[in-house]
Amino acid sequence: MGDIRRRRAVALGITGGLVAPLTLTLAAAPAQAAPSCTTQAGPYQKKVEKFLGRPVDGRQSSADCRAIQAFQTKHGITPNAGYAGPVTWGVMDLMTKQKAVGRNPNRDGKCPVNKGRIACVNLTLQLSWIQDGSRLVYGPVPVRTGRNGYETRTGLKKIYWRNIDHVSTIYNVPMPYSQFFDGGQAFHSVGVSMWNPPGSHGCVNMTKTDAKKYWSLLKNGDDVYVYGRKPGT
Repeated sequence: MGDIRRRRAVALGITGGLVAPLTLTLAAAPAQAAPSCTTQAGPYQKKVEKFLGRPVDGRQSSADCRAIQAFQTKHGITPNAGYAGPVTWGVMDLMTKQKAVGRNPNRDGKCPVNKGRIACVNLTLQLSWIQDGSRLVYGPVPVRTGRNGYETRTGLKKIYWRNIDHVSTIYNVPMPYSQFFDGGQAFHSVGVSMWNPPGSHGCVNMTKTDAKKYWSLLKNGDDVYVYGRKPGT
């Protein structure tokens, strides 16, 4: 009976870290009605043009706007009017930095290599991976962590509760493949882009494919190490 009460208490204490209605492996973003394309060049026009493979001239063309708008719509960036502003460029810049990591996500040596199986979360680069000692087991994969005011807490933790079909008791939305490691913060899958701003309510959001893989590779008692600082927090 004590064990049942404890589990109920844990379940009621879970806040979920969920996303706003809003990879790489990409998930579809919610449909948005596309507004009229802006004719105004944004402050990051040339950088955005280069990222999208457009002619880099710093001038907003209708084709430029359509390409920017499509990117914004795909990743839930609002307003999605094709303006090359700081939020859009911030997402593109993060993608570029994530790609540069390659297959060596722990090159900075900040995730412990003396713990055996451990899931690492780099908030600065919004990447996660699983390693065994210094051996990379899975990843790195893009993740979506806590927004400003709901930051994913840093430090060394342990997975203490898993629920493959969890539903948030606060937000009343599904959190498939939940693996809780700090209060109500957990790894779990979401059906939205990993780059949708501003972020989750504290959980480490993942694609379904990655969340399923984490579910198969981790267990209760495994270590989780979260470090860095999410851009914008």
